[in-house]
Amino acid sequence: MNKNSPKIHVLLDEIRQEARKVIIGQTAALDYALITILAGRHALIEGVPGVAKTLLVRTLAQLLGCDFQRVQFTHDTTPSDIIGANVFNPKTGSFNLIKGPIFTSFLIADEINRAPAITQAALLQAMQERQVTIDRHTHTLPPAFAVFATQNDIESAGTFPLPEAQKDRFLLKIHMGYPDETEERSLAMRTLTCEAPETLLEQGVVQPVITEDRLLQMRTALEGIAVPEPIQRYAVELVRITRNHSAIKIGAGPRATQALMLSSRVHAALHSRDAVTAEDVQAMTLPCLEHRLILKPEFVAKGLSCVEAVRHVVSSVSPP
Repeated sequence: MNKNSPKIHVLLDEIRQEARKVIIGQTAALDYALITILAGRHALIEGVPGVAKTLLVRTLAQLLGCDFQRVQFTHDTTPSDIIGANVFNPKTGSFNLIKGPIFTSFLIADEINRAPAITQAALLQAMQERQVTIDRHTHTLPPAFAVFATQNDIESAGTFPLPEAQKDRFLLKIHMGYPDETEERSLAMRTLTCEAPETLLEQGVVQPVITEDRLLQMRTALEGIAVPEPIQRYAVELVRITRNHSAIKIGAGPRATQALMLSSRVHAALHSRDAVTAEDVQAMTLPCLEHRLILKPEFVAKGLSCVEAVRHVVSSVSPP
């Protein structure tokens, strides 16, 4: 980036400040979503209905000057509903490509666990390669493409759990819980006025802070943030120890190590640091590893959660 350009953390602070005009609370979720976007990856957002999962992504898309599309997944959603299809035009006697909602910068895959496996799999190539294949022809997706898949962690009836291979493609798992009492009261009162979050977003009160091109430049600029060798070893050890933990049946794979390194670097930028520290790695370990672990049944029966397992892993490794 140009030497006269604002530093990454200055732009990120401005983006966060603008987002708070619409997003009430959910500070950690907002930061994690920004980290996902800056790292050029995808996130799984988990939370009960009404905690602003979709609103969060819509707001960030507007602030970053990016397009977005939303797909409501149901049991009868098909792959063509997502990626599109070639449709025959009788007037011209030829097939025309009708692009699906996946041809966007930010895709909100709402309640992804309500779609069958064949439909969930339609996202795999797009998430990994940023391209889709329709009738043997490959189409490239926008360079800023990111999937934010939401799921309700309470309901299980009529759902199809995501396979491990697909969960591993999400950089982070973002939890969005209930707002606290003050935040919920503020939301309720604003809903009675013209300052309801959805109204503000639709009225254009939230203006773009950067363009999509500038977002791509910021991603490149992150390469200037150093990751010292002791920090590299620390991140790798945290991931590797999950593979030998007494309570974990299947630990995190190499993609988890990549996720931890990428997200820790963006976390450092978010906090105005020129180099990644152990604090950055520790902050990103839980959202990077939780959804990648499978616990042993006997420990699940005892009430152990993946969150507790990750925290135990972090506490068992001394930082450099």
